Amino acid sequence: MDADANMPPMSRPPIEVPFTLNGMEVTVSIDPAERLLDTLRYRLGMTGSKEGCGEGECGACTVHVDDIPVNSCLIPTYQVRNAQVRTIESIDPSDVGALLSSGATQCGACTPGVVMTAVWVREHPELLETHTLRELMAGNLCRCTGYDGIIDGVRRSLDEGQP
Repeated sequence: MDADANMPPMSRPPIEVPFTLNGMEVTVSIDPAERLLDTLRYRLGMTGSKEGCGEGECGACTVHVDDIPVNSCLIPTYQVRNAQVRTIESIDPSDVGALLSSGATQCGACTPGVVMTAVWVREHPELLETHTLRELMAGNLCRCTGYDGIIDGVRRSLDEGQP
């Protein structure tokens, strides 16, 4: 099935948006109001990022844009023109062992966002000099596990050098 079939018809003339997705150059033709989450999921097949709330509250749709975690449900795709976008698909599944073995995941809805935030924290350990791990992970809501397992798993993953 064509992924574009899931998208509503464009109401305005499309615009071309070039950007780098997980290290590969892509260009998409989109409605100017299209959200990055929809472009990633329905046009580019990057279904790892989830829509949890559509309001930027839960973090399930977290991706990195130019090395900053963002809620892709809030970002119009045109804003990533010429940017570097990184999704959960860029993370090697074998690198999330500490997080998974800590009981940090249950239903999996929040997991992509948690992993993307954990990767960002791991890649920027200097953040832990001025913020607690709980503060840095606060943009990720979980309705299943509570947060002790997530924080323990992220802490273990940082100690082991993996997300």
